[in-house]
Amino acid sequence: MRICLVSETWTPDINGVAHTLARLSDQLRQRGITLQLVRPRPVDGQHRDEGMSSELQVQGFSVPGYREVRLGLPAARRIRRLWQDERPDAVYVATEGPLGWSALAVAEKLGIPVVSGWHTNFDHYCRDYGVGWLRPLVTQRLRRFHNRCAATLVPTHAQARALTALDFERVKVMARGIDGARFSPEHRDPALREAWGADPHHPVALYVGRLAPEKNLDLLRDTFAAMLDARPDMKLVVVGDGPGRAALERALPQAHFTGFVSPDDLIRHYASADLFVFPSISETWGNVLLEAMASGLAVIAFRHAAGAELIDDDANGVQLAIGDEAGFREAAVALCQQPARYGRLGRAARDRALQYRWPAITDDFLAALTHAREMSDETTRPCRV
Repeated sequence: MRICLVSETWTPDINGVAHTLARLSDQLRQRGITLQLVRPRPVDGQHRDEGMSSELQVQGFSVPGYREVRLGLPAARRIRRLWQDERPDAVYVATEGPLGWSALAVAEKLGIPVVSGWHTNFDHYCRDYGVGWLRPLVTQRLRRFHNRCAATLVPTHAQARALTALDFERVKVMARGIDGARFSPEHRDPALREAWGADPHHPVALYVGRLAPEKNLDLLRDTFAAMLDARPDMKLVVVGDGPGRAALERALPQAHFTGFVSPDDLIRHYASADLFVFPSISETWGNVLLEAMASGLAVIAFRHAAGAELIDDDANGVQLAIGDEAGFREAAVALCQQPARYGRLGRAARDRALQYRWPAITDDFLAALTHAREMSDETTRPCRV
């Protein structure tokens, strides 16, 4: 089977979409699947994925204010040439940018089945960036895109129900997986904790993610400040970068801000903390939450996306209703003062996270693309007289 992956983002980009696609492509190659890749040319213009049978890099442009976030320009002619030379059995379009629309149109003309992914809540971002009035138009355009596909893969059952209620068609669930050997409490690093000023009895609260408006940074700031008031000896660590970093550093001068870190450093940061504070409600899934749970951390999150799917309140984490910001702060403050409790929740969190393995996720992905291919074959098969 030959599958073409079309995405506006790819390794070495640091985001959930690129991470998910990298893990999926690794699994697919292990199964003997031939992969093509269509994506914007990276900022450095150098990186290519050697595991692809062919890779088409198209002209791209950076999103204003986010130089590292790039969108691909339409490239119908080049995509058509690629697929006429090496026709894929199915196409997976991960992103709904100009490049994704271009690939969908070409696939329709060539009769190649397309499955799309729902990796980013672009409609939600309208509110976060002060253009809430655009949300109905964005939803309408997304619906038009996805309903032209054989299926749309979403990470949670709640997301599937929400999109179906908005008249999205053929919505299927494909969760996200975790490598339990990489993300593990075994990578706890006493030297790293010492660098943070934490001895074995000092709790460390961690946040990992982009520092941008859609991540609910005001609540992160207030929660960390309240935890520090309750436990002046605790340490705060923020991994990530973005336009909100400077304001957060001013508000939390006691915290350790690392910026983005390497993948190997990231697993040590997770394993060396004790609590994971995740106030965002913009994710479709939230890979960082699953990574934190696999690393044995007690997590505090809203009943949203991965938080709704993974967390049983006070069994393997702490879960709050969306909008209950006071409750979120109070729960974090209470938990940081209860070491026996956050130790228990962290151990249970890892057990829960390990139920999400990439091989099983890849089974769901391949089932969706195989079904799309079979349905396409049915519609194009000549009738017998």
